Amino acid sequence: MKKLTIALVGQPNVGKSHLANALSGSNLKIGNFAGVTVEKALATFSKEGFSIEMIDLPGLYSLDDFSADEKVTKDFLLQENYDLILNVIDSTNLERNLSLSTQLMELGKKMVIALNMDDEAQKEGIDIDTEYMSKLLNVPCIKVSSKTKFNMSALLKSILHVSSSTLESPKLFFSDIIEEELQKITTFLNEKHFNHPMLSNRNIALGLLWQRKHIYALMHEFPLFVELQPLLNHALGYVYMYAQTEDIEDVISKEHSAFAKGITMDVMHLKTQKIKNLTQSIDALLIHKLLGLPIFVFLMWGLFQLTFTLGELPMNWIEAGFGWLGESVGAGIDNEILKSLIVDGMIAGVGGVIMFLPNIMILFLGISLLETTGYMSRVAFLLDGFFHKFGLHGKSFIPLVTGFGCSVPAYMAARTLKNKKDRLLTMFIIGFMSCGARLPVYVLFAGAFFDEDMAGNILFIIYISGALLGLIAGKILRITAFKGEDEPFVMEMPKYRLPSLKLIWFAVYSKSMMYIKKAGTFILLASMLIWFISSYPKNTLIEESYTAHIKTLQDDASKSTMENEMREKLMEKTYLGMMGKTIEPFFAPLGFDWKMSVATISGLAAKEVIVSTLGVLYSLGSEVSEDDSSLRDTIAKSISLPAAVSFIVFVMIYLPCIAATVVFAKEAESLKYTFYLVLFTFATAWALSFLAFHVAGYFYLT
Repeated sequence: MKKLTIALVGQPNVGKSHLANALSGSNLKIGNFAGVTVEKALATFSKEGFSIEMIDLPGLYSLDDFSADEKVTKDFLLQENYDLILNVIDSTNLERNLSLSTQLMELGKKMVIALNMDDEAQKEGIDIDTEYMSKLLNVPCIKVSSKTKFNMSALLKSILHVSSSTLESPKLFFSDIIEEELQKITTFLNEKHFNHPMLSNRNIALGLLWQRKHIYALMHEFPLFVELQPLLNHALGYVYMYAQTEDIEDVISKEHSAFAKGITMDVMHLKTQKIKNLTQSIDALLIHKLLGLPIFVFLMWGLFQLTFTLGELPMNWIEAGFGWLGESVGAGIDNEILKSLIVDGMIAGVGGVIMFLPNIMILFLGISLLETTGYMSRVAFLLDGFFHKFGLHGKSFIPLVTGFGCSVPAYMAARTLKNKKDRLLTMFIIGFMSCGARLPVYVLFAGAFFDEDMAGNILFIIYISGALLGLIAGKILRITAFKGEDEPFVMEMPKYRLPSLKLIWFAVYSKSMMYIKKAGTFILLASMLIWFISSYPKNTLIEESYTAHIKTLQDDASKSTMENEMREKLMEKTYLGMMGKTIEPFFAPLGFDWKMSVATISGLAAKEVIVSTLGVLYSLGSEVSEDDSSLRDTIAKSISLPAAVSFIVFVMIYLPCIAATVVFAKEAESLKYTFYLVLFTFATAWALSFLAFHVAGYFYLT
């Protein structure tokens, strides 16, 4: 079976990933903002004897790379091996999209153009003559709709035909002056009998005239470049004189724009158009100068209300189910050590994390809906002015809101910021956006200290507080560590689209399965480790001393108190207890006991481990009646409200996790900034937790 590698290229929001799904049946992440596909996503399938691999590259507006995402795509197109470029175009924005197509045509690769969203173009009265367009460009142009799967077979047939045929150079023409200089360089190469296996002499001439670095590097390897240099210098001087500029990028931009405009005028015909389309009508409300921001805040409040209220019932079922499982399994095990390992270590640790799965699913569902409908880019537009007051870029919103799901893709999404200082500043405050892994901790403490009707509001306050603290931190960092001029905010407003139920389901399902997989592997092992180091070494002297004393007591309440005291003493002498006692002085001013101190350190591995750590420690460290057996009840009785507030603030701010820190180091390309991040987050978390503990203590006591 012959392998066919296709590079899927297009501007942001043209539906590349959606088209890959429609062609292959694969599932790729769909988003409506540049940079959602931060890595090369793959889709593989077979057709008519071909093993096809589609590489969905990050969206870009130009091959003159600015952002990290654009550089990823440019580097792939120039350096990697692939057979064909599938250029995806938004049919409703033909002229703007063709400016990128002209640059792709210069690469000298086999190419097919897919004019996506034809259904939307028809609704807007836009008709494109693709047959004439194909003749003008000498590139197959196919109308398609990834939403309705219109013309998918025709597109695939064209792809297979082009890939099996010899390369035909596209018809790419420029102004008379440019064409004259191109002809001179091309003629020189022809007369020298120069032939390159992958590029035509016209393509090489164009690359030299446009001063493309990869073409210059290629030609420097040949002796004829010495003879070519004077001719090239003369051509460039003539072009600069004609264009009245010495900036070749201005010349290229004008030439490409003129070509794209000319093609558009020739092939696009407008029918009667609606005065105001649906997107414009919705935007009149959602990005209203006065109402837009309150609507966004209300939607986020509603999401967190649903996260807690809808998730409460299944959460209780799961909690009760794991409680029953622990009792049932424990009843059949005679060996106390094995029983403790399975019930207190494995079941309590994993169950304490799995019980929050409904909340996680609701949160991911809400974020996916906001993202896939096109609303997120509107919020970025709304918040641009507000963000600039804090030294942030409007495009920072997407990485920051991605941080509510997971910090790892959030750090990657910061690639869309072109300025390095803007990118680093955004990455420094992503940790303030509470990721999904922190949600179980918040739900645990909100449910422990507040009534159900208030817990959703508390959850909303926690998330908003973290975001506001991040903005304040951003302002401080902007005027100290990351000084620099703000870049203008230029972005595209994608049309509103009904979310695909299949894609929404896949987004929620895949993230939920990742959560379950983490609970069943990493967190299970962590829980077993915590159980072991919190159970050993055994101290028989303390146990015998307390047991003898307990036998002398007559009162059941006194016996219960003494048994709890014995468990605490025994745990303090374990490996975990000794570790906790060692670090306790550092956390004591924040109101943490040694168990909470250990839990924060364990959270560096993954924030969910905090819940499993607390579950293991408090199930081992105290005796709880059957009527009061939930971890939330135990937390409420063991931890004061000021200490709980302090703990939440610390969890909200300090380092997300080790995996996220590794990704930060990779994206920042600097160990120095990684060290600063660790120091900054821990220092800020400690200082604000100290303040929160004493302020909460003041109001709590009064």
